Amino acid sequence: MSGPECCSNPPTLNPSGGAGHVDKIGGLPSYLTGSSISNRAVLLVSDVFGYEAPNLRKLADKVAAAGYYVVVPDFFDGEPYNPQNPDRPLLVWIKDHGQAQGFEAAKPIIEDLKSKGVSTIGAVGFCWGAKVVVELSKSRLIEAAVHLHPSFVTVDDIKGVDIPTVILGAEIDNISPPELVKQFEEVLAAKSEVDSYVKVIPKVAHGWTVRYNTEDAEAVKAAEESHQILLDWFAKHLK
Repeated sequence: MSGPECCSNPPTLNPSGGAGHVDKIGGLPSYLTGSSISNRAVLLVSDVFGYEAPNLRKLADKVAAAGYYVVVPDFFDGEPYNPQNPDRPLLVWIKDHGQAQGFEAAKPIIEDLKSKGVSTIGAVGFCWGAKVVVELSKSRLIEAAVHLHPSFVTVDDIKGVDIPTVILGAEIDNISPPELVKQFEEVLAAKSEVDSYVKVIPKVAHGWTVRYNTEDAEAVKAAEESHQILLDWFAKHLK
């Protein structure tokens, strides 16, 4: 579930990137962008590379431009996964940075947003972050969810989801292969009361929505098409 694909194409982190700024919310340093007086907020829960990834912040700014207050927390205490550090291989690193911890850390952020007047919250989970978002969904702490190339998410998790949910998987993905994404689709389709959209995107690999090469026109196009699905979903469900 946490094989090499989840760590392929690591980004060059940039702590000062993006049009927003970093400040604390719910006790965690977070990249914040968009109008802080918007009553609609979106939480972006990163992959293992954390909240300083340039493509992630670029997407946060795009979501903010659609009218949302966007929060990208640092769930890793300043220690995103570093594939160049031989002393902290993924299976060691993840013991200190599990999704259960991420879920607990997200709760005060949601409380903080609501105390500031936010009335509706959506969340997007990328790879590692999808498990955090599925737990937020099961607890009904958010109003709509998007999972992009999820990791660690199980069929039982999806059975517990009853909020509007998008799941986009990659055709080339050993972590959440198309067969598993199809099972997610079947579970959600059986819930007539839950609006859902599930798709396996052809010709892309795990991580394609945020770890794409900005010089590759086809990769950019595939990522941007997925970003548009995300924007359309929140436009529909975050009122």
